[in-house]
Amino acid sequence: MKGHIFSIREITEYIKEKFQLDPLLNTVYVRGEISNYKFHSSGHHYMTLKDSESVMRAVMFKFDAVKLKFRPESGMKIIAKGRISVFPRDGQYQLYITDMTPDGIGALSAAFEQLKAKLLAEGLFSSEHKRQLPKYPKRIALVTSPTGAAIRDILRILKARYPLAEILVVPVLVQGPDAAPDIANAIRLVNEQTCCDLIITGRGGGSLEDLWAFNDEDLARVIFDSKVPVISAVGHEPDVTISDFVADLRASTPSNAAELAVPDQAALYDLLMKTQQRLTQMVQHKVHVLQERVKQYSEKPALKSPLNPIAERRLLIDYHTNRLANAMQKINADAKAKFVHLAAGLDAMSPIKVLTRGYSIASNASGKPLTSASQVSVGERLNVQFHEGSAVCTVEQVKERG
Repeated sequence: MKGHIFSIREITEYIKEKFQLDPLLNTVYVRGEISNYKFHSSGHHYMTLKDSESVMRAVMFKFDAVKLKFRPESGMKIIAKGRISVFPRDGQYQLYITDMTPDGIGALSAAFEQLKAKLLAEGLFSSEHKRQLPKYPKRIALVTSPTGAAIRDILRILKARYPLAEILVVPVLVQGPDAAPDIANAIRLVNEQTCCDLIITGRGGGSLEDLWAFNDEDLARVIFDSKVPVISAVGHEPDVTISDFVADLRASTPSNAAELAVPDQAALYDLLMKTQQRLTQMVQHKVHVLQERVKQYSEKPALKSPLNPIAERRLLIDYHTNRLANAMQKINADAKAKFVHLAAGLDAMSPIKVLTRGYSIASNASGKPLTSASQVSVGERLNVQFHEGSAVCTVEQVKERG
């Protein structure tokens, strides 16, 4: 065998160096479909890119992946930017991705659709979680830029429609990487202070990049958790953000948000006038009914001559008094006659009456009346009752009926 004998590592390093020296392979754009995608706990993304004929291993390190606006997924078609090099441990070449975009759709659009699908599946867009807006808000918090055209439109319409509402402007950033956390903190602050009963957040129109703060997941969750109802008013009519989906009410524009937030004072005034007219008509009708009732009552005899019924009642009382007196007299006479009759009967049956005719009553020592000679014995002392007075006698002889 002739020539230098290389180790596997030496050959691998040599090939790797060749890759590095090729300017084409140092910055290359590759179109393919992601398969075998894996997100490692280290933050690195591992995958295989494939087309109809070939496959290529690829990796995207954490420091490049943090700049992505969307989450890679198996089956997603992408255009990846990076460099081709050899991984010495496996001896295989692979694509080291520094950036990627979905093929046929922008990265922001892909990120928007992914977050929308995620929050929809969690129920953050469900109507059952939407809070009822106050019909007549007392204080409204405007969470938006203090210098934009949006706040001027909102303030102008609120003042024209419903000047009774007090407006609290909470200034925040509405564009750039710090905008979403700033808006989220402002909404949290309004909830903590419990100073308002309605929140309007949003901004004027712009590109998808300009409006991106309102597609932030953390902001969406803050709006969902808010105890104070939230109206989202971002951009123009065609613009739709994640905040619009999760808010209690979506307004097509900031001006529309002001119109939806408060009633129109002109309409309220018209309603009050109509209500006043109805109340006046109801009162007038009630008064007329009562007047007619008073008129009817005034025609009644009792009201024309109020003493006549009293006189009639007095005559009726006298009549019944006489009837009661006559009835009592008759009852007394009947009772007296009955008493006399009963007294005469009792007097006729009285033993005292018999004594007046010369009869007497004999009784033993215990007071028991004696009706037979067999009830006494010789020598027994008897009590004899006369019509007037009594005598104590001693039995000397007993004669029974023979």
